[in-house]
Amino acid sequence: MSSANSLSIESLCEGLNAPDWVLNFEHLPGGRVSFGTGKFSEVGQEAAALGARHALIVSDPGIAKIGAVEKAVHFIKGAGLKVTIFDQVHENPTTDDVDACVAVAKESKVDLIVGLGGGSSLDTAKGCNFILTNGGTMHDYWGVDLANEPMLPLIAIPTTSGTGSECQSFALIADAKTHAKMACGDKKAAATVAILDPELTVTMPAAVTAHTGIDAIAHALETAVCNKRSKISYEYSKAAWQLLNDGLVGVMKQPDDIKARARMQLGAAFAGTAIENSMLGIGHSCANPVTAHYGVVHGQAVGTMMPEVVAFNRLDGQVDSIYRELYEGDLPERLRTLLVSAEMNFSLADLGVESDKLPQLAEEAAKQWTAQFNPISVDAAALEGVYRAAMG
Repeated sequence: MSSANSLSIESLCEGLNAPDWVLNFEHLPGGRVSFGTGKFSEVGQEAAALGARHALIVSDPGIAKIGAVEKAVHFIKGAGLKVTIFDQVHENPTTDDVDACVAVAKESKVDLIVGLGGGSSLDTAKGCNFILTNGGTMHDYWGVDLANEPMLPLIAIPTTSGTGSECQSFALIADAKTHAKMACGDKKAAATVAILDPELTVTMPAAVTAHTGIDAIAHALETAVCNKRSKISYEYSKAAWQLLNDGLVGVMKQPDDIKARARMQLGAAFAGTAIENSMLGIGHSCANPVTAHYGVVHGQAVGTMMPEVVAFNRLDGQVDSIYRELYEGDLPERLRTLLVSAEMNFSLADLGVESDKLPQLAEEAAKQWTAQFNPISVDAAALEGVYRAAMG
């Protein structure tokens, strides 16, 4: 077992040449990050310090099943607060999830929200906060800074190393009827405190570790080159890639390697901070239609696309230089190696995608919000070419 000191942010980032302001998460949209093994036990103290009396825990059945929700209740009640639980979040949450969560929150008159789980739980917690404090529906907040009233304090506790939602002001919620994904962003919705405890990620099933890890890697690489990148966002992207590139192989080989788990969780949080300060690209815009039409898990869909996305984007000389700074060798080949280690090295054809559906997928991908931030401007024809390259 690694010592707590060896799992500090400083020790994990030793040799990365990351600026102190990256290590200190100085560009978060909200409050602060509390990182380290055992930090989960401090959730009650954090809630009490925020002046709360009644906390709502937002989670999912899987997290409840492994006992994490029960532990959170114990910690929060131990600090003298009341607790209400909503543990029915579904993967890729919809407006139905948010509405059900809001109903529980209203009845209980909570004054603080604790998001505990993967990105779905954290996004539902944020979505609930929008409606509970500002009224209306999620459609009213589709965009940026559309909430007028203050929101409740939010403590975000990720149990996966993927979305980086704990470091972002956006809630990604799908319309339950149309399935359109709505990105609802407001700095008031960002976590007041993000508690990152690597021990919480050890219980992740291998497939979840793989899918969320590859998603985080895609976040690091897309933010590094998107047309909204800046010197600030790039430093978070670079640190994220360095940690994730090293950590993923470690956690796949040895799931209980707490140092590798810590690298993954910290890397995912850095990548989430990079998203908050820049944007994604066509890796995600191409992945979403594949998930929508074929039910492919998001991490797998984006993982299959990323080697071809990198190959496409490096046709731009400036982007190619950035990729070479991140990785001296063949980056698309490195991604394929990582996919192999994660048992995710599948082509689109392997995933059941038919070649005659590619024009439709490309049309939909071109309309995705993130497509406009790709470093090379794309249209449906260009994206169809990327899809065809990913068919295998």
